[in-house]
Amino acid sequence: MVRYLASRKIRELPSHCELDDLVSYGLIALIEAIDRFDPNKGASFEQYAWTRVAGAIIDELRRQDWASRSVRRTGRTIERERDHFYAREGMFPTEEQLADSVALTVDELRSALLEVERADVASLNTTTRSGDEATSVEVIDTIKAPRGKHDPEFSLLGQERVRVVRRTIARLSERERDVLALIHVHELPGAAIGELLGVSESRVSQILSGVRAKLAEQLRLYDAESASAA
Repeated sequence: MVRYLASRKIRELPSHCELDDLVSYGLIALIEAIDRFDPNKGASFEQYAWTRVAGAIIDELRRQDWASRSVRRTGRTIERERDHFYAREGMFPTEEQLADSVALTVDELRSALLEVERADVASLNTTTRSGDEATSVEVIDTIKAPRGKHDPEFSLLGQERVRVVRRTIARLSERERDVLALIHVHELPGAAIGELLGVSESRVSQILSGVRAKLAEQLRLYDAESASAA
């Protein structure tokens, strides 16, 4: 039952999600269901366990999701309306038509799609899915390096940019550095980071946005100085 529910759910998820992880969440819920089941309430154990396992899998996926439920809900609505328009008209809608069908302005539509896109984050070390189970290829191995990537001059500039980033990070506040470490080193979701730091998930997102803006500004200044020197 657990494997069936996990296999059915994995079809709806991005390729970086692992079936074994969903099965693990379900098995934990199954064990808890055994401890908590009360036959006097009328439901059979199978019905009770099915509900507990299915709910646990969904709850765990939500807990790990960077996006809020409202963002995901809006994303599903936009996708559904796009599909309905294509089925009806035989062509994909323009931004104006799609925005009108979901009762949003064009700017609101773009913002919603951007939020959904930002939430779809996957590790470059994730194993790709292929027909050959014996072959284990990570996503990063499938990305082709751009031309000039390994040129000496390009490499030197890259090293200097890394130093700029390190100097900028060193000047950040302790909380900003903590957020960076928890996200990029420990790979914790925003909700978990908020609990650790005693702030809301939205505040974690604000801190991260501020850090990224500082890094981007320092790199922009460095690039401008490099261009002037050249």
